[in-house]
Amino acid sequence: MTNAPGPLGLSDDELARLLALLAGSDTVELKLTVPETGQRAAVQSLGLDALDAEIRQVLFYDTPDLRLNQEGVIVRARRTNQGDDSVVKLRPVVPDELPAALRAHADFGVEVDAMPGGFVCSGRMCSKLPRGTVKPVMAGEVPLHKLFTKTQRAFYADHAPDGIALDDLVMLGPITVLKLKFAPTGFARRMVVELWFYPDGSRILELSTKCATNEAFQVAAESRVFLASHGIDLGGEQQTKTKAALEFFATELRGA
Repeated sequence: MTNAPGPLGLSDDELARLLALLAGSDTVELKLTVPETGQRAAVQSLGLDALDAEIRQVLFYDTPDLRLNQEGVIVRARRTNQGDDSVVKLRPVVPDELPAALRAHADFGVEVDAMPGGFVCSGRMCSKLPRGTVKPVMAGEVPLHKLFTKTQRAFYADHAPDGIALDDLVMLGPITVLKLKFAPTGFARRMVVELWFYPDGSRILELSTKCATNEAFQVAAESRVFLASHGIDLGGEQQTKTKAALEFFATELRGA
């Protein structure tokens, strides 16, 4: 089998792996990060209004040397004006290798994140929380494990490195995020834009849309044509919001 670049900037081998993952996943999210030099133009071209966006705070929890991330475990909490939430995520995963009982759980989902030149399949256990639940944990007034359900804590224990409990983790964040869902003119699907503001002044602007797994390639092609028609750079270096946040705050923490 050849390894020459094919659709989505992937080799034939990568496309075969992607197809196998899609077959066992629940959803797929197609993502594109826009280089900082093109972010303002992208916002203007798409007609986005920052005043329509929801303000969020995103917090990650890990060890100072990012032991969880090295094992593919992500622990995250979010604050919004509508309500808070928490998630324990494992990546990468192979859907067909996950226990049937886990796949059947109402709070568990498997999703493929795909962007130009790459993809990853994740399993996540989520929990919705009342508004204001996360803030006292941020302040150190309530232990971290209180943000997570019994099932989430068990999922964490199954995959985290031995000897690292939830309450042993340190807070990495918060990151301020603007999130806006919109229905672009000339595009048949809703899109989401997230603008992440990092403390050093850098920003990540991500455009995304979700679809069923059997629609992934068609929607990817339609999205590419639509974004290109608005002058948005499709060939820029792709960034991962989570990785950037973890590395920034871990470096800051070690320096302190």
